[in-house]
Amino acid sequence: MSATSAEDFLRLDQQICFSLNAASRAFNGVYRVVLKDLGLTYPQYLVMLVLWEHGQLPVKKVGEHLRLDSGTLSPLLKRLETAGLVRRERSARDERSVEVRATEEGLALRERALQVPRRIVAATSFDVDEIRALRARLDELTVALDAAALDA
Repeated sequence: MSATSAEDFLRLDQQICFSLNAASRAFNGVYRVVLKDLGLTYPQYLVMLVLWEHGQLPVKKVGEHLRLDSGTLSPLLKRLETAGLVRRERSARDERSVEVRATEEGLALRERALQVPRRIVAATSFDVDEIRALRARLDELTVALDAAALDA
């Protein structure tokens, strides 16, 4: 590798991490606008997606689905509970575990949320197949990076 190539490799516009971070921030901006009508933040929307898909779950499982620790997840759940969208209760099977579920109001919000993915797809200007392919590649990248972090 020549000196020029090595220097180019350290340019900001050559960093995949920066491109992913910039795309994430851009997505968050679009989601902020789209989710405003639902009264949800993007992280709250993700919690609701998990509950709509899986029903009642231990808080720990919600965190696993979202790759969030309890310190990040607990305030999110508290705000959703205050808004009347979720309910947290100690598990009858294990008092150490807290279960979370969508309330009737939270379940009703799902119907209004159906427009969110359509609006996001439109904002990307990608077709559905392009989005699926990109998501598959990003999932592969996540698996590879998780494995690399374990090896480090």
